[in-house]
Amino acid sequence: MKNNIPKINYTNEPVNKNEFTDKLDKEYSKYAWIYDTGVKILPFWKTWIKKAIPLIKGPRVLEASFGTGYLLTKYARNYEVHGIDYNQKMVEIAGRNCRRKNIQANLQKGNVEELPFEDNFFNTIINTMAFSGYPDADKAMSEFYRTLNQNGRLIIIDFNYPENRNRLGMKIVKSMEQAGDIIRDMHLIFQKHNFTFTDQAIGGFGSVHLYIAEKNQ
Repeated sequence: MKNNIPKINYTNEPVNKNEFTDKLDKEYSKYAWIYDTGVKILPFWKTWIKKAIPLIKGPRVLEASFGTGYLLTKYARNYEVHGIDYNQKMVEIAGRNCRRKNIQANLQKGNVEELPFEDNFFNTIINTMAFSGYPDADKAMSEFYRTLNQNGRLIIIDFNYPENRNRLGMKIVKSMEQAGDIIRDMHLIFQKHNFTFTDQAIGGFGSVHLYIAEKNQ
């Protein structure tokens, strides 16, 4: 029987990684307040990223690229929470959101490719709707692996192609790619960096994926 599932082509990695990051950083700075409002009012987006919360293993948690801190404010009271984000405006807005809710979290500006934490430091790392915005997947994943402790858990929620390649899901992923996201073969990346993982579609006609990865030794 002929296989009618269309072949997919993953995004080429950016040639100039610094230029890619600077452009994205400027866009986030320009639209930070819109992003903050959008995450709070869009029900489907909140439903997707909150899937991470029941999966958290404590006590020490890192949210990498926390944006304006919506998700972080939903779980931070239960753990020792650290957060890192490349965009200064995001850090400032997230800080204000935490203070309004009287939430303690150690937030800082930084690059996921050079995490300022010791080896084996975290029980869980959370990364939602952000990995597809990193210019160097290998460096980011290497740092996640390094800073997770033995049997530590990495939770990634992001856009990728639906398994059945349905038309609506494919259109969503293509629109995200056109907007600047890098759509990658995440299975290959997890395997390369010695993670055991699962992949579950959680929304967007199969275009939103929940990856739960465990660090192998």
